[in-house]
Amino acid sequence: MTDRKHEDNGVSGISNDLIADFNPPKAPKRNKYAFACAILASMTSILLGYDIGVMSGAQKYIQRDFGCTDGQIEILVGILNLYSLVGSAAAGRTSDWIGRRYTIVFAGAIFFIGAILMGFATNYAFLMVGRFVAGVGVGYALMIAPVYTAEVSPASARGFLTSFPEVFINAGIMFGYVSNYAFSKLPLHLGWRFMLGIGAIPSIILAVGVLGMPESPRWLVMQGRLGDAKIVLDKTSDSLEESKLRLADIKKAAGIPEDCNDEFVQVTKHSHGEGIWKELLIHPTPTVRHILMAALGIHFFQQASGIDAVVLYSPRIFEKAGIVKDTPQLLATIAVGFVKTTFILVATFLLDKIGRRPLLLSSIAGMIVSLMSLGIALTIIDNSDHKITWAIALCIATILSYVAFFSIGMGPITWVYSSEIFPLRLRAQGCSMGVVVNRVTSGVISMTFLTLYEKITIGGAFFLFAAVAAVACMFFYTLYPETQGMNLEEVEQVFGTFFRWRSRQAELDRKKEAEMLVNSKSQS
Repeated sequence: MTDRKHEDNGVSGISNDLIADFNPPKAPKRNKYAFACAILASMTSILLGYDIGVMSGAQKYIQRDFGCTDGQIEILVGILNLYSLVGSAAAGRTSDWIGRRYTIVFAGAIFFIGAILMGFATNYAFLMVGRFVAGVGVGYALMIAPVYTAEVSPASARGFLTSFPEVFINAGIMFGYVSNYAFSKLPLHLGWRFMLGIGAIPSIILAVGVLGMPESPRWLVMQGRLGDAKIVLDKTSDSLEESKLRLADIKKAAGIPEDCNDEFVQVTKHSHGEGIWKELLIHPTPTVRHILMAALGIHFFQQASGIDAVVLYSPRIFEKAGIVKDTPQLLATIAVGFVKTTFILVATFLLDKIGRRPLLLSSIAGMIVSLMSLGIALTIIDNSDHKITWAIALCIATILSYVAFFSIGMGPITWVYSSEIFPLRLRAQGCSMGVVVNRVTSGVISMTFLTLYEKITIGGAFFLFAAVAAVACMFFYTLYPETQGMNLEEVEQVFGTFFRWRSRQAELDRKKEAEMLVNSKSQS
């Protein structure tokens, strides 16, 4: 009986092993601690979103109150993007110096001061000073939120969590649109001041909330604080085994021996990132050059395809389409914000299931069709001497479809992709460069859109954006590897072959399969 029992157990054990081999492992549960950290860090992006949304409506009332020209309004609206370069340029060094967490607090404090200054502005020059201060805060926030989130996230949920900054940008835009509508009935000299000044409230909430976050484990390792980094990794990983692997990868990237298990070690530091810029710009390896092309390219095309023109000037676009009254314009603008926010939420759940490339390519293809259709509709309206209802409806529908396609791919993937492809030693400065390109391109588009559509017609402006999006589609298809599910330290291995990245990715996949087979045999 005993022998029979042991025999049955042996057969049962073999059967269970076979079943385990054929059944894929279950997806890990969502890490709630990493989720909370990503939420708090990404709240910094509300600051940019609110400013974009609120300026779309406030600009009309500022122009009426101060008697500004269209040129002054273009500068007022778009200059924050250029001012943010100051914050972005300083954020990489600041975050390496005082840590990711306190850099986020610093960003919120700067934006708070800027919002107060804008709310109390008595003339155009005073308002520009407030825009400068707020812009510096936005630059800090834009750089640090995706970097921190990528560094604290487990690989299984990195796409989901690092898309949060874009979610909160959209939430901020939505709040800005609602603020426009809520304060539009106030007296002219008060309405726009409330619209801008109330932006100080999110920055206070942000500064308090962020103090409860842990520091980035990668930054802790760079400081030699291995014990603290291990504690954070244990909390933010899907398992203790993954935590150990992540710590080993980070130690390797930071130049710390793998067998070093001290709580604190001395790490050789390059003062203020010395040598990093040389490695990025002067003597980049093929891998770094490919990563730079991908990161800077996606930031450029995100803005050059016209998203800020639509979001910042949607009331004017609706006016050109035939919606002339303030209240219907603002309500239509709120619809844009609602659609944009809804689809970004959809995208967050698809990033780690579908992958970066399929969403990015689908997104840009939909944007091309929407921009072409919008250009056609606006051209027909522009050349007609009477109201064409179907063309107005087509304008509204294509604007909504454009922001929907943007939000489901191009919007979140830009921040996810650029924050995960840089090696650890280059990540802060590399992401700073991406933000610089993003903000410069956005600034150029937002500061020239009114002039552009006066020169080549409003329909022609959107045909131009469609052409840029078509170039972007080819660029993404040929140069962008898939990074879904890879550890941050593994991602750079698929770069460096440029147009031949597919063969490199296939080689890595074969290597992984071989390693899994060897491990399976050794376990059995």
